[in-house]
Amino acid sequence: MKKLFLLLAIISRCVTLYAQNLPQPDKEKYIINDSVFIKTPQGHTLSAVVIRRRDMTGPQPAALFVFIYSDTKRSLAEAKYSADHGYVGVVADVRGKRLSLDGVAPYENDATDVYEVIDWISKQPWSNHKIGMYGGSYSGFAQWAGLKYKVHPALKTIVPYVSAIPGMGLPMENNVFLNANYGWAFYVTNNKYLDTATYNNQERWQNLQTNWYQSGAAYNRIDSVDHAPNPWLQRWLKHPGFDSYWQSTIPYGHEYAKINIPVLAFDGYYDDGQTSGLYYIRQLAKYNPKANYYVILGPYDHFGAQRGGVANLRDYVVDSVALIDTKRITFEWFDYIMKNGKKPDILKGRISYEVMGANRWGHAPSLDKMHNSMLRLYLSNVKKDDQFKLSAQKPAQLTSLEQEVDFADRTTMNTFAYPYPIIQKDISSNGFTFVSDSLKQALIVNGAFIGRLTASINKKDFDYSVVLYEMMPNGEYFELTYFVGRASYSWDISHRKLLQPGKITTLPFSNTKIVSRQLQKGSRLVVVINVNKNRFCQINYGTGKDVSTESIADAQIPLNVKWYNNSFIEVPVSR
Repeated sequence: MKKLFLLLAIISRCVTLYAQNLPQPDKEKYIINDSVFIKTPQGHTLSAVVIRRRDMTGPQPAALFVFIYSDTKRSLAEAKYSADHGYVGVVADVRGKRLSLDGVAPYENDATDVYEVIDWISKQPWSNHKIGMYGGSYSGFAQWAGLKYKVHPALKTIVPYVSAIPGMGLPMENNVFLNANYGWAFYVTNNKYLDTATYNNQERWQNLQTNWYQSGAAYNRIDSVDHAPNPWLQRWLKHPGFDSYWQSTIPYGHEYAKINIPVLAFDGYYDDGQTSGLYYIRQLAKYNPKANYYVILGPYDHFGAQRGGVANLRDYVVDSVALIDTKRITFEWFDYIMKNGKKPDILKGRISYEVMGANRWGHAPSLDKMHNSMLRLYLSNVKKDDQFKLSAQKPAQLTSLEQEVDFADRTTMNTFAYPYPIIQKDISSNGFTFVSDSLKQALIVNGAFIGRLTASINKKDFDYSVVLYEMMPNGEYFELTYFVGRASYSWDISHRKLLQPGKITTLPFSNTKIVSRQLQKGSRLVVVINVNKNRFCQINYGTGKDVSTESIADAQIPLNVKWYNNSFIEVPVSR
């Protein structure tokens, strides 16, 4: 124990020396402490940066930012921003990061630790017992995690941006493990700060995906292909369903009923994890009908939503009105909640969303009321050239389109659904493409599309994608949104139900992303369905075993899928 306190003292002294070397204007303007230790009742220690303005006397409200991406320079900048906007700036590192001597365990400890950080702030002499939290991605997750067991009375609001949900948006999406974040665990756990050298080695991660795919190795052997153990991936692979392990990290079920503080959330149509961020809001509305929440949505990706967008997103020129200042709105909201200030002008309804192509903001009382009708379109077998008709009429006779996928063939890949670039000249696919009649008038797609696919396969499971496009009058394709999922989790993401080979099965899908876009007169809606087989995610060989243990040895028999013409999608529209 003496050694522990001695080490803490040495670390504190080193950081204090760093603080003493701050520019003179900062010393005169702020009271800066970047070596704060927060000891929890459970016996753990977290570190934090606290900055106050010298010209502000008496207890003040606090703005709390909790993150795993420990970086003292960034912590100082975040805390200074809060101080400059009339708040005590507190930036806390999660357990195990920066000055903490505990081990780091992504997602697993935040539900208890965040509450304790809030409690610590509330007991400081400079605190007036009003605290607001903000931040994106992991920091968004941390805010919701801190509400799991109970809401601290000093916490007055949260402002999460593009909030992650472990087990839902990453490392898997709709129960399919993705490779996009493979290097992330190394990035945040290899040391007390960030292993940027490893994480930024994009050649390594690109080669890994290609080498793993071509090797045919099981997914739980992908780190052997990389020649570097990935213990966190192996831990997560043991939980292919959204089970109690994942559920323990965030509010779940009726735990949302007790969340009675105002919430302002930001997300983007092209945020990879949007289904996570909006899951919190949907659950809050479901279990607490009187919840006070607002959501701002626009044409942003995961990083763009955290700052208010970029003018050119994946080669799409964004409407000018969509460009906002996320942090400015955040602190206007803090003033509104904690200082009796004015509500941010953009919040004219619970849901504020930018209509792509119309260059305007729309407003709705809930996510489900962004649209006024659902347009049902069937995936017919009526062929036109190399495509099929996306029909508003239910088919009179049940027929099917047949697709064969040879998982042993690694010379080709099935088309991936990811929207990059957003506008494409060609969407040639080895799946099936369905095209609607041209629109006789402009139509706004507003909300999340859903669907019900009817299929039969010769195996016990498969992974598939559904992509929705606008084919514009000039013949180019604007990707609106997409779904990737595992058939055996169609009914319950927590429990797997295998398909019966040869039996016609209905596969509903609904955990999709929201989008808003005004489609032009003369445009057509296009749907592409396909079986997943590519280097970007797990390969489901269909044996019924744990997918992470399947390999190319399970690929002797190709997958045969019959897609039936009573399959349909429902597109949310405002006419």
